Amino acid sequence: MATALVVGASRGIGLELVKQYRADGWRVIATARKQEDCDALLALGAEPHKLDVTNVEAVAGIGWKLDGEELDVAILNAGVYGPRHDGFPMETDFNAVMHTNVLAAMRLLPILAPLVCASRGNGKLAVLSSRMGSLSERNSPGGSLYRASKAALNSVLLDTALVFGKQGATCVALHPGWVRTDMGGADAHLSVEESAAGIRNTLATLPASDKAAYLNYDGTTIGW
Repeated sequence: MATALVVGASRGIGLELVKQYRADGWRVIATARKQEDCDALLALGAEPHKLDVTNVEAVAGIGWKLDGEELDVAILNAGVYGPRHDGFPMETDFNAVMHTNVLAAMRLLPILAPLVCASRGNGKLAVLSSRMGSLSERNSPGGSLYRASKAALNSVLLDTALVFGKQGATCVALHPGWVRTDMGGADAHLSVEESAAGIRNTLATLPASDKAAYLNYDGTTIGW
């Protein structure tokens, strides 16, 4: 039975990924910050772990709990947008966004990558990034703090691929599309079901590579 890990699965795209992988018969390990969300994941047939990705002790603890796992897919979905205004950022906003979107990845990816390398086949290590993190395709300064955090997340993934790519982890930064979630809003183009299905198909068809990829949910390439 194939195994998927979804970090940040309490709602939105993360929760939908859990539902779809379970519906296809996968074993799913999933994390959420709140106990009630872990209970909901358990009811879906997932194996839940309570995890706040900004808590260093909790991150170390999840590494201990997952020791010995062989992950066919690991998806780091946890993230925040932060303030909707641009310009002079408050230190509290900067810390919240960067700690969640970047520092957590710097701590978690080295823990998860060896478990992906240990999988039986072409293991995939994915982060939910955004097209807004692209440097080469940038054409708007809006959401500057979020953009900076996703550009930094992409950098962390590239470094992870340099270390673990040759050991068997295919690393990919994924743009989920503009999705109707709490972050994307009601006017977004995609449902969570469409985005999650596209992400799963893209991961399933992505060939093994020791080079990191930056892809849209539908598999099309995004410039770093």
